[in-house]
Amino acid sequence: MEISTFGFLIFGYAALIGGFIWEGGNPSGLFSPSSLLIIFGGTFAAVAVSFPLNDIKKFGKIIGVAFKKEKTDMGALISYFKNIAFKTRKEGLLSIEELISGDDVDPFVKKGLQMVVDGVEPQSVKGTLELSVELLVERHEVGISIFEGAGGYSPTMGIIGTVLGLVNVLANMSDTSTLGEKISKAFIATLYGISTANLVWLPIAARLKRINANEITEKSLIIEAILGIQEGVNPNTLEERLKGFLDKKQLAAYENSLENPNDAGSEQS
Repeated sequence: MEISTFGFLIFGYAALIGGFIWEGGNPSGLFSPSSLLIIFGGTFAAVAVSFPLNDIKKFGKIIGVAFKKEKTDMGALISYFKNIAFKTRKEGLLSIEELISGDDVDPFVKKGLQMVVDGVEPQSVKGTLELSVELLVERHEVGISIFEGAGGYSPTMGIIGTVLGLVNVLANMSDTSTLGEKISKAFIATLYGISTANLVWLPIAARLKRINANEITEKSLIIEAILGIQEGVNPNTLEERLKGFLDKKQLAAYENSLENPNDAGSEQS
């Protein structure tokens, strides 16, 4: 788990509660079990109606993806494919079959290189891998849509919760001394709805979008590398081509690893 993501989530709620206390509020006044039931129960029900049950069952797995620390090292991928390119130029394509037989090889990389070894046409290799990426993106978009949906329904559920609270207040106005407290309690539902949408559901959806974009870039690099190896591109030329997928920070780290291989190794360990 990427602790920083969880930490910023806690920080967001701490900032809200801290500001409330600063204004002289009592933190216990923010706790309302009935509002929690309305917001989370209503939001869950709305999302469950919007998506097939099979998609809803993946909710926990999607949460795990959102909070999982990304381990992709684009520089390491470039080095990996450059070494394979050198090997294939010296010993032929069949020489890499033993390198991709291990369980530690990324399934997507193994799939592509195995097709190359099997002599599949470049266009078919490209089409097959790109189709895999398209299907992967479709699965990711389902997860993103679930959280975007929750972010849209949650504030509405907050308003519904507030309306229900005010209905209850107006129906029981015999004791006017507690009227202010009852009205303030009713508005807690709106607070819950808006805060969960903007601190939980929508930020997670945005994070999933970024993870999806990074994975597409990674897969695009892999496809380009595999096609280059199949084409017999010079390893150094292939390296320069693949470096185009790196941003400034990644490129600097990669070039530094080439100049100081021992430092790079110690960072990865």
